[in-house]
Amino acid sequence: MKIEKFDDIISWQKAKELTLNMYRVFGGHKDFGFRDQVQRASVSIMNNIAEGFERRTHNELRSFLSIAKGSCGEVRSMLILALDLEYVSQEEFQKNYDLTTEISKLLAGFIKTL
Repeated sequence: MKIEKFDDIISWQKAKELTLNMYRVFGGHKDFGFRDQVQRASVSIMNNIAEGFERRTHNELRSFLSIAKGSCGEVRSMLILALDLEYVSQEEFQKNYDLTTEISKLLAGFIKTL
């Protein structure tokens, strides 16, 4: 399948799913600093994939995918903290932790193909 637009990219689709989850899980949370940071980091994943794709060069795309991968690690780290602080259930943690791991693997594979 030829990727014609950024939303055809599977890692972008998964990052969007993660972002929606972060807004749903933490949207009403009273720890505003935590909430805002985890939401910004998740948005950063999908937006960096999109921005890199729109740049239309492999070098720039690779760079933005690397930034997205870093943001994915940030979300994963924050999920571990959220579990320890009892901000999320074990089930919510595991679902989203697994999703961040999947996104990281997809991004790593994408970067390798470039």
